[in-house]
Amino acid sequence: MGISLEYTPTNAWRRYHNPNDVVQREKIVDQCIAFFSQCKTERETVNWIRMQAASHGFSVGIGEATACISFRDKAVIVVRRGQQPLRAGFRLIAAHGDTPHLDLKQRPLVEEAQVAQFKTHYYGGIKKYQWLARPLALHGVVATRDGAVHRIVIGEDPADPVFTILDLLPHLAKAQKEQTVEKAFGGEKLNLAVGHEPGPGEEDGPRQMVLALLHERYGITEEDLTSAELQAVPAGPARRVGFDRSMIGAYGQDDRLCVFAAATALFAAQTPEYTTMLVVWDREETGSEGASGAKSRLLRYTVEDLIDAWEPGCPLRQVMTGSLALSADVHCPLDPDYQDVHDKANAALLGYGPVFAKYTGHGGKYGASEADAEYLAWLRWLLGDIPWQIAAMGKVDEGGGGTVAKDLAAYGVRVVDFGPGVLSMHSPFEISSVADLFATVNAYTAFFCSGEFPCHASR
Repeated sequence: MGISLEYTPTNAWRRYHNPNDVVQREKIVDQCIAFFSQCKTERETVNWIRMQAASHGFSVGIGEATACISFRDKAVIVVRRGQQPLRAGFRLIAAHGDTPHLDLKQRPLVEEAQVAQFKTHYYGGIKKYQWLARPLALHGVVATRDGAVHRIVIGEDPADPVFTILDLLPHLAKAQKEQTVEKAFGGEKLNLAVGHEPGPGEEDGPRQMVLALLHERYGITEEDLTSAELQAVPAGPARRVGFDRSMIGAYGQDDRLCVFAAATALFAAQTPEYTTMLVVWDREETGSEGASGAKSRLLRYTVEDLIDAWEPGCPLRQVMTGSLALSADVHCPLDPDYQDVHDKANAALLGYGPVFAKYTGHGGKYGASEADAEYLAWLRWLLGDIPWQIAAMGKVDEGGGGTVAKDLAAYGVRVVDFGPGVLSMHSPFEISSVADLFATVNAYTAFFCSGEFPCHASR
């Protein structure tokens, strides 16, 4: 048979159609939907990973063959020792556990027009109007002076109340309709309605009632709110979407879809040739700054500790420059209603497997690293008949986006962006393909189980 001269991506639905594949796929999808429904903050995501690691026998801290290291409940690194020495490098998948949301301001509780409200400051890139007039839940922690940390989840149980941001009725929105979207929906109007009944005293309003309820039910005072980490997130579980149940609808799929797929793959790869590592960072949506972001020293410190425990004296640079990585972040496939922002010849499609992005950034390739040809060619060979595709993030001058790949590349690690497509990205209800999730888990598993990279000598 002759060599095929044309490249055509494989439809993941047609690749995985036999009964065994369908059974495995549905099991993974059910687990993923439960994960999305449970994990709506960075802390919840890190805690889920720690629990999964413990259930698979991973050590807390660094053990003889495994490690699970979390940092301030915001970032986590999970490692399984390979058959090759650590000096030969590791196989790393890096993702981020944060996602756009609304944080409470430092002094959030106000009262206007007989409605108690929590003032917020949005986190990450959102379209503000998408957060209005929808049920929202509160997730997070409140630390009190006595050292106690109260974990808060309100709005997920059917018996719970929910919260919402009020929207202007269309009858009085004439001036609003004439404004740009950015001006019509200001950040200072993203206030949660949290109460309306007057307080117990004759002069008390809804604000006092909210404070009384917070203290009665959670032991929280208004001063405790000044240091709290409380996030407003969409209330309710993740769901299957479509008559055929072919899509997943959930908040936070950027980037928890990759977190779930990578964790599933890491735990499945039980006897890897090279040391395998999953890193889940925080703060990616705001530039990866801070102690728990990809620009921090967390990865370096962890690898140094692994060297001290498993291979004392090995140079850090040898481990890092000999390592291979995937920056596991979601991609933007062709949107059926907004195709004009894409270069169709270089656009991904939902249902055709995870997407390689050789570079991200924006016009002129600013703000990103770029994968080398040798590494991409090896990954193509590695995946075999696992569906994959390669694409750019929209037209050159339409915008763009960055990932943590450049922060890994700074260590000399070979890295490329590789993750499934997500529609309605950064919205409160993002959409992914069931087939893409299954293909991504298989692709990440193949990466963790991979053998020698043939170009190591050139570094």
